[in-house]
Amino acid sequence: MDLVGVAVGTGFFLTFLMAVALGGNDAATPCDTSVGARVISVRRAVILFAIFTSVGALTQGYMVMKTIGKGIVPAIDLLGVLVVIATAFAWIMFCNYRGLEISVTHSVIGAVLGYGLAAYGFGRVNWGLMAKVIASWVSSPLLALILAYSVYKLIIRMLRENNSFATRVMPILLIVALCYSAYAFGANDIANATGVYVTVSELVFGGMPEPSVMFLLAVIGSAGVAVGGLLLGARVIGTVAFKITRLDPVSGFAAELANAFVVHMFTTIPYMLIGYGIPISTSLAGVGSVVGVGLAMYRSAGVNKATLIKLFMAWVGSITITAIASYILYSILVPATGPILKPKI
Repeated sequence: MDLVGVAVGTGFFLTFLMAVALGGNDAATPCDTSVGARVISVRRAVILFAIFTSVGALTQGYMVMKTIGKGIVPAIDLLGVLVVIATAFAWIMFCNYRGLEISVTHSVIGAVLGYGLAAYGFGRVNWGLMAKVIASWVSSPLLALILAYSVYKLIIRMLRENNSFATRVMPILLIVALCYSAYAFGANDIANATGVYVTVSELVFGGMPEPSVMFLLAVIGSAGVAVGGLLLGARVIGTVAFKITRLDPVSGFAAELANAFVVHMFTTIPYMLIGYGIPISTSLAGVGSVVGVGLAMYRSAGVNKATLIKLFMAWVGSITITAIASYILYSILVPATGPILKPKI
């Protein structure tokens, strides 16, 4: 088998492993509130996560795949695919081991950015789109915080005279919110595992239409996410479910609904307006919503600031570390191997 064949096979294998890492780290995003409120076990939450993430990835995952694969940089060659996935995967698995809910989105975007600077130079990176992505990383957790705070206050006001309703119905609504959040996660975050392979896959499969390529990648990614969530998700779920604030079914529902709505909004609305779904950090949105209900219930005293600082440092470090590592690794390898398989742009 020639170098191209080996690299293609390695790339698909790494894409699957990247999806496993994604599922292991980001299963916490949809599952944290229902587990933290003790409405459902970790195992059952992760099974629902795997099912509904797959549905979201297969139906709307293409909206953000295009952004990562062809938006930030003109195209990603096969060596670039291997470098981006290997860099992000190594960092994510290290953080999985440490129980840190990092931003997988930051990790992948940082690796793509490092590759873009090494392969194309500063001027060929789509900085306008990068600015929109970075703005979304700031605005999405704030929007989730505000929405979760408001929804919680509204529900509490509605339930003042009907506590039995809250006891009977809110746990069910929380599980429904988990399913919607997993769907929104699949639509937005599956691109983190598969988006870099869109252009190369079109070449590998002999000009297969772009929608078919993205659906095939979504299938591979969904399988990996399900495996990762089931095998690796429990450790990070515990960090977010129990170490930021105390949750009950009402606060859990408010947080999960806010998180799901914000993630889904950033996936669909920008795609309809500019043709690119925005790869937001579902981790940031999820933590923002949990902080929102924590503030609504207990004010600032109910939020574990030490945990938030630790998570924030991991988020900032993710994009910096993966960008530098990707830039260095590609710069070292490309003189020896060439781009291996370079798309026409």
